[in-house]
Amino acid sequence: MFRIPKVDPDAESSDSERTAVFRAVKPKPAADSASADSASAEPKSAEPKAAPAAPKASTFVPLRSDEAGQPPKPKTAEAAAPKAPAPKPASTAASDRTERTTQQPLPPKPPLDMLADLTNNPPPPPSPLRTAIRRFKIYFPLVVLLAIILAVVQLVRPLPQPKLVMSAKSSYTFGGSKPELPWPSEGQAYMAAAGLGTLGQSGEQKPVPIASVTKSMTAYIILRDHPFKKGEQGQMIDVDKTAETEGKKNNSTDNESTLDTVKEGDKISEHDAIAALMIPSANNIARLLARWDSGSQEAFVKKMNDTAKELGMTNTTYTDPSGLDATTVSTAEDQVKLGLRLVEMDALLEITSKPSWTDPSGKSWRNWNGLVPYNDSLGIKTGTTTKAGGNLLFAAQKKVGKTNQLIVGAVLGQHKPPIIDSVLAASKQLMIATQKALEGAPVVRKGDLVGYVDDGLGGQTPVVATADVQAVGWAGLTVNVKLADGGGQIPQTAKAGTEIGVLTVGEGASQVKVPVALQSDLAAPGIGSKLTRVG
Repeated sequence: MFRIPKVDPDAESSDSERTAVFRAVKPKPAADSASADSASAEPKSAEPKAAPAAPKASTFVPLRSDEAGQPPKPKTAEAAAPKAPAPKPASTAASDRTERTTQQPLPPKPPLDMLADLTNNPPPPPSPLRTAIRRFKIYFPLVVLLAIILAVVQLVRPLPQPKLVMSAKSSYTFGGSKPELPWPSEGQAYMAAAGLGTLGQSGEQKPVPIASVTKSMTAYIILRDHPFKKGEQGQMIDVDKTAETEGKKNNSTDNESTLDTVKEGDKISEHDAIAALMIPSANNIARLLARWDSGSQEAFVKKMNDTAKELGMTNTTYTDPSGLDATTVSTAEDQVKLGLRLVEMDALLEITSKPSWTDPSGKSWRNWNGLVPYNDSLGIKTGTTTKAGGNLLFAAQKKVGKTNQLIVGAVLGQHKPPIIDSVLAASKQLMIATQKALEGAPVVRKGDLVGYVDDGLGGQTPVVATADVQAVGWAGLTVNVKLADGGGQIPQTAKAGTEIGVLTVGEGASQVKVPVALQSDLAAPGIGSKLTRVG
């Protein structure tokens, strides 16, 4: 508070005195006032300053206060608190600028408080809704940006490679019971169809002497390691002195089967050597081929046994390349395993399926396998000795639908005389019964749905068979059905009717293959599929 000195109202005063009094009672800032009150109860007079040249104005200044003469009141918190200074006359502006330099600036207020000061509105109180709205405004743009980046990445990623998936059944079973074959009453036998499996067996599958059936392995190794195509002669082989000498044993007490028209210095083709081996069953040519291939008969015999192991012939032991030795033993099952490989060699079947052969000298030789050329027999190899009895590894074929089915059988240990006739008769019954048992059955019709192309993103385009598919087998047999691409990659787009793969029924020589094609257009995945793909 500012105190005004007492003035006698009755005393006269001049204008100059009143002016002096007005200057004396000029209010001071709150800070100065508070410090003055703490120092002394009496106010300090301010030095009069020269007034600026301005027109005088009449101002009423009370020279007396009602509180004059009263004891000072105790200070309160409101009095001690700084108050905003009252407006000052223009004459005191210079003095105010000087006094403000002594004050410290206030710290800046928070933005919301400053905004509230400017708008004269207090900041809104916090609430869950306002917090949620504020977070939404912050994170929503980030989420949108991430979504845009993800969409671009999904659109430019490489598309997965389409795959062919089969929807048809993966196998087909022929109706009825497995056929009963006329098995021989003695020895052992085994019957199978190439690519289809085993029809059955008879007798105990134990190793027994197989005589000249051994030459089937000799022929297999020569054709495997020195192949030639059907109709070709193959390499030329020099005839040595041993081959000529051994050729004369057919007229001696040894009574071996030999080719007696060869002489030292002659050359014989692979084709004719295999023919001499398989038709007249020439032992001397079997030994000649062994020496030509491996350098010695012993080395060749080792190769024969190694090959037997490779083919899974676990009950077979070879001791010579011709089979003359009774120590060369095998089973009907093992010989059928070998026969299934032999029927894959067209050059061999061309030879063994002939009823006779004429050697380079012009001499004709009869095929000991009397089953050819009847009932689609393909021959292969006979073997007869007193100790081994009658033995035969045989093959035949049958046309089923559009396929040529191959069957292989072996009959060993037939001792009823004449042994060659006994083994031929038993083998013929098995061969004809097996041919009759083979039949065809429709598995898929032309236009049937067999699968679809999966584009990897959920799209599926149906695939249909382009022709009837027939399975080959016998009653009770189950054959496999497979769907595979044509060897190349499936395109991303293609027109309806485009061949896209192959449907296969059966295995090996019994396989039936039919192309499959698109039922409708194959289209690339759309934008929606690209954006929503995972992985």
